Amino acid sequence: MGLTLIAVGVSAPDALSSLCVAKQGFGDMAVSNAIGSNVFDILLCLGLPWFLKTAIIYPGTTVPVESRGLLYSTVSLFSTVIFLIVATHMNGWKLDKKYGVVLMFWYLIFMVFASLYELNVFGYLNPPECPSSY
Repeated sequence: MGLTLIAVGVSAPDALSSLCVAKQGFGDMAVSNAIGSNVFDILLCLGLPWFLKTAIIYPGTTVPVESRGLLYSTVSLFSTVIFLIVATHMNGWKLDKKYGVVLMFWYLIFMVFASLYELNVFGYLNPPECPSSY
């Protein structure tokens, strides 16, 4: 549930600005905003802190990524990208009400699988979290 609430809180301003430009007839600008903001978040908002830590603060070190769910997350993201491309092509490269319903249904499927993953339904992949030592 926290995953959804955080995502809504962070994405609401982008969604509203995309809605405004789409209503003005600039659908390509709305799509670019949605994709561009996520690319920026991943590449700069993750890349910059990792660069600072490994190049300036502690030169020559690495940032350990301790996640048993990294494969799940990667497969989920790539399958979503592939689904978006295929679904958009099948819809004639148009963004309409039917396509929006399909995307909301895809999000529901994604959230169900994310919840099942968090509940360790697919195996013991998500151990209980421990308090941080920081």
